[in-house]
Amino acid sequence: MQISSKLTVRMAAVLAVAALTLTGCNNAEEAPTSGDGSSTFDPSTVAKDDALIAMLPAALKDKDTLTVGSDTSYEPAEFLAADGQTPIGYDVDLAKAIGAVLGKEVKVQTSEFATILPSLGSKYDLGMSSFTINPERSEAVNFVSYFNAGILWAVQKGNPNNISLDDICGKKVGVQTGTVQEDPDLKDRSAACVAEGKPAIDVVSLKNQTDVTTRLVNGSIDAMAADSPIIKNALSKTGDSLETLGEVYDSAEQGIAIAKSDTEFAAVIEKVLNKLIDDGVYNDILKSWNNEEGALDKAVLNPTAG
Repeated sequence: MQISSKLTVRMAAVLAVAALTLTGCNNAEEAPTSGDGSSTFDPSTVAKDDALIAMLPAALKDKDTLTVGSDTSYEPAEFLAADGQTPIGYDVDLAKAIGAVLGKEVKVQTSEFATILPSLGSKYDLGMSSFTINPERSEAVNFVSYFNAGILWAVQKGNPNNISLDDICGKKVGVQTGTVQEDPDLKDRSAACVAEGKPAIDVVSLKNQTDVTTRLVNGSIDAMAADSPIIKNALSKTGDSLETLGEVYDSAEQGIAIAKSDTEFAAVIEKVLNKLIDDGVYNDILKSWNNEEGALDKAVLNPTAG
C-alpha cells in the first residue's frame, strides 16, 4: 500500500511507466480527470450534515480542514495527477466527500506508507492509503471499513521466467514496503522455503509502488504482488508488458484509519461513510474509477480483523 519521499524519484518511476504503450478500456486507470489532470469529483455537490457535525469532538469542531495522510503512489486508489503535485484517486475523492459532509476542506498530504499510522492524531486526522485491516494494525489504530481487495501477482508478459506461485523460492519478488504483501504473505512464504531447505525469496521492498512496477517491466525482478486494484491498474498502464499470475486471494477489508484515542471521531467517520453509502455518493465515486466491485454494503467501526 504505498510512496517515495522524493518527488524526483517518484516522477522518474511514473514517467518510466507512462512511456510504455497505454492500453485498456475498462480499468480503474481511466478514471475521469479534468484538463489539468485533477479529479473531476466536486465535493460541493455533497451536502453537509449538521447533525453529524454536532457529533464531532470539540477539538475538531472548530477546525476548517481535515488533514489526511496518504501514500500517493498507489494508483488508482491514491496517486499524483499529471502535474506531479495534485493527489487524485478514489481514496482522495472519498476523503473529500467525508470532508464535505462534515463541512470541512480536506488536505491530502503525501506521506511514506509506513509513517502514516504512527502520525495519526498528531500530524493527520485520517489515514486513507488502502490499509488492509489486520490484527496488528487494529491494535494500534481505529479502522472504519470502506473497501474490499485481495492480493494479486503480476509477471512479465508471457511469463518468460516461468514463475509459479507454487515455487517462488529464490525468486526476486517486488512489493511496497509495509504492505501485507511484504508481511505476512512473502515473509511466511519465504520462511516455508527455508524450512524445506530451499533458498529464501529475494524480497525487493520499495517505498514506491510505481518503482516496483517499473522494475518488473524492465525485468530486474521476477514478479510483484500488490492489492488487486493496483495490479489491474498496472496491467492497463503498461500495455502488453505485464500479465497476472494466478488468481486474487486473501480478500480483506481495507479501512480508513483514525488514532486509537480518537474513538469519538472514529464513530463519526463510521456514520459519515454509511451516509455516503446510503446517498449513493460512495458507489458513484468507486464507479467513476471502475472499482465498484470493491464496494461494501456497510461501513463498520473496528470490524473483526482477519
